[in-house]
Amino acid sequence: MTSRFAAFIVLLAALFGTTAAHAQSADGTWLTQAGDARVKISKCASGICGHIVWLREPHDTSTGQPATDSKNPNPGLAKRPMIGLPLFSGMEPAGPNKWAGQIYNADDGSTYASSISLTGADSLRVEGCVGALCGGETWTRAGR
Repeated sequence: MTSRFAAFIVLLAALFGTTAAHAQSADGTWLTQAGDARVKISKCASGICGHIVWLREPHDTSTGQPATDSKNPNPGLAKRPMIGLPLFSGMEPAGPNKWAGQIYNADDGSTYASSISLTGADSLRVEGCVGALCGGETWTRAGR
C-alpha cells in the first residue's frame, strides 16, 4: 500500500508540475507587430488590462503636441493622451493562456470583440472581430 501511495504522489507531482510549466503569464511590455507601440499588460481584477506605454511617434506631426485619441468619436475622450490609453476592457480568462473581451483600436476610434492568446513565452496573438470578420497580429515581448 505504501508503494502505491508513493507512486500516486509521484504521478500527482508530475501532473501538477506539467500544468505549472505550461502556465505562462502575459504580464509585461509587448511590442505591436508594426513596432509602432508598446503595450503594458498586467493583471486586473480577474482578467488582464493593457495600456499604451510607448509610441514610435509620440507627438502629432501637425501640431507638435503629444498624440491624443483624436479618432475617438466621443469628443470628451478624443483629447486624452495616447500614452496611458487603456486598450482592453472586460478581458477575462477564456482558457489556458487565453483571454476574451474587447479591444480599443485608436486607429479608427472603435472597440471590437477580441481574444488574446499567449502562444509562447515571448509571443502574444491579439485578434479582433467585427461580426464574422476577424483579423489579428502577433505581438512580441519587449521586456520582462
